[in-house]
Amino acid sequence: MASGPAPSTAIKASAKAQSRAPRAALRSGPTSRMKNAMLEAVSLVLEKLLFMSNFKFFSSGAPGEDKAGNTLYEINSFLRGDVLEVPRTHLTHYGIYLGDNRVAHMMPDILLALTEDRGLTQKVVSNKRLILGVICRVASIRVDTVEDFAYGAEILVNHLDRSLKKKALLNEEVAQRAEKLLGITPYSLLWNNCEHFVTYCSFVRM
Repeated sequence: MASGPAPSTAIKASAKAQSRAPRAALRSGPTSRMKNAMLEAVSLVLEKLLFMSNFKFFSSGAPGEDKAGNTLYEINSFLRGDVLEVPRTHLTHYGIYLGDNRVAHMMPDILLALTEDRGLTQKVVSNKRLILGVICRVASIRVDTVEDFAYGAEILVNHLDRSLKKKALLNEEVAQRAEKLLGITPYSLLWNNCEHFVTYCSFVRM
């Protein structure tokens, strides 16, 4: 049997709680809204600081420009569903390998907020488009070639498994999750970025 207060005591406690509830709601309403506004403001400030600290990374050259043409990747060594990581000075870019030289990854892109012309938005994201996309918090989970995804940098494969010390889902399930998420998505340096995307695809069990 479950233990607990005597019925009369429980009823009194419930009545007292109900009598206090309206007053508590009146007190907590504006306070709760104020706290939410403060959290949003703090989050925005942190995102701006993080963006500024990594501005050199965002300004160091767009994907698909000069660097990409100088690097050859062992594409045959990648398996569908592998997590690909491109380490940079201050952060790492992540994607999911889909096979056939295709990588699904989240990329900020201001052009997504300006046009629905897929002929324009499917072109490799330029440096300016990326920076403005970060500022305006708009991105897409898109598919690019391995070369355009890595833009000349070294690629690590499934390194996130060891970093998180977790066992990833089966590769095919990872790839299918990534494919289902393709399209426009909100972007946040703190709360919704490329690492969150691959972490969900690879590790979150439903």
